Amino acid sequence: MGNILISALENRENIVLLGHLHPDGDAIGSTLGLYNYLKENYPEKKVDLYLDDPAKKFSYLAGFEEIRTEYEEGRTYDLCISLDSSDTERLGVFLPYFETAAHTLCIDHHRTNPGFADENLVVPEASSCAEVLFGLLDGEKISRCTAECIYTGIIHDTGVFKYSSTSRATMDAAGFLMEKGIPFGDIIDGSFYRRNFVQNKMLGIALLKSRRILDGDCMISVVTRNNMEDNGAGPQDMDGIIDQMRNTDGIECAVLLYEGKEGEFKASLRSNHWLDVSAIAQSYGGGGHIRAAGCTLRGDADTVTAVITNAVAEAIKKDKPNV
Repeated sequence: MGNILISALENRENIVLLGHLHPDGDAIGSTLGLYNYLKENYPEKKVDLYLDDPAKKFSYLAGFEEIRTEYEEGRTYDLCISLDSSDTERLGVFLPYFETAAHTLCIDHHRTNPGFADENLVVPEASSCAEVLFGLLDGEKISRCTAECIYTGIIHDTGVFKYSSTSRATMDAAGFLMEKGIPFGDIIDGSFYRRNFVQNKMLGIALLKSRRILDGDCMISVVTRNNMEDNGAGPQDMDGIIDQMRNTDGIECAVLLYEGKEGEFKASLRSNHWLDVSAIAQSYGGGGHIRAAGCTLRGDADTVTAVITNAVAEAIKKDKPNV
């Protein structure tokens, strides 16, 4: 099979790139990586990138200020490329660009992706969408700017190479990108570990409100809209909390529920060894990976806590190995 990206680009001059709602490091890194690569190597093509309110901590990436964040009615494209989105619903308000494009291409790594575009490259065994994208690009034509974006995507979806999805191919890609001269240490510290004051406060609140449940197998915390508003926090200030919870000694999984809109809770789930949290998230319209997934639940705090607790309890009963 030829290169699916190169063939999709042929005779298509007006291109739009999309990532999923509430873009994480992989969505931002992969979309900006392709954006920079196309701008540098296909200057004759017009390329737009739309993302839903990307976090400012990624502003070190080239092209960040050129990201469009508002839907513009009436725009149509020859080609729409979706990156790191497991389904069309996750494209949010920008879905019409996908639906009206003359041709569509999906590049992804979520195993729940049904292959919703005209052409699809979904590689479930890949660590990240950024890793899948890396395999489509000409290494000699990858600039330092593009390398920084792709490296960012890889480290965020591997937890800086800690998650089980990390493979030799992942490390080979990272090594290649590092040889482009990227400041890999600064990228890891600045986009993955460093928190601002509000984010540190929300981490503290989430940990103080956390409980161990289900015979200690699970740690759960519920952060309400009032908790967030009282501290001037938004959804982006909840980044990284679930990963800190997952690192708690003795637990298999962690669940963070935080209320965005009133009565709407984002559930982030992580596991360490044997629990498939993607199956839990998928049953509530979400998705993700075996060890990292998420979904949205509606109701008051007590209701959604009971719902997710019951779901995790059933999953633990099914997945927990007999020792």
